[in-house]
Amino acid sequence: MKHNLANMMSLDLFIASQDEQDYSAIKPLLTPSESVQLPITSFDFYIDYFSDEMNKVSRKNDIDMIKEFAAKFQWTNNVDEIFKNEAFETIVLTNNKQEIVWVNSGFKKMTGYSKNFAIKKTPSFLQGTNTCEETKTRIRKKIHLNKPFKEIVLNYRQDKIAYKCEIKIFPLTYKNTTHYIALENAI
Repeated sequence: MKHNLANMMSLDLFIASQDEQDYSAIKPLLTPSESVQLPITSFDFYIDYFSDEMNKVSRKNDIDMIKEFAAKFQWTNNVDEIFKNEAFETIVLTNNKQEIVWVNSGFKKMTGYSKNFAIKKTPSFLQGTNTCEETKTRIRKKIHLNKPFKEIVLNYRQDKIAYKCEIKIFPLTYKNTTHYIALENAI
């Protein structure tokens, strides 16, 4: 269906590019017989398909960037396993001091902060007055255990609007833990 939809869209573009004389010549070939029923299609279907494809490309690019970091820092972790079956809007990569080294473009969409603003800060800059102290303490303790974990924290966007954020944190190692990756979703 997806492939046929793309072909139909290409045909639409081809037909639209024809002058009147050429269109008149091919018009009889485009009229289906009465016995043929065509599915209802619209540009919305194509946009949904295109959006899905762009999300897949964006995800692949994000994972490829993490793989570049993995090669540079010689992490022993299997990056593909980390991302297997994991949905995320935002990726935050920190060093072992929890300073942000890299964020994906989803970070700006989720938080309102630019990538450049986030670099060298700790993710705690997203927390605010109503962020639960117990949650922050649990996160710190879990980070020190050097095991993957999931937590929900109340963060604040740049415009000061609070949002709940599910974070899944994975320690990244080369002999010792050198970095942490957080896969995040607003909930």
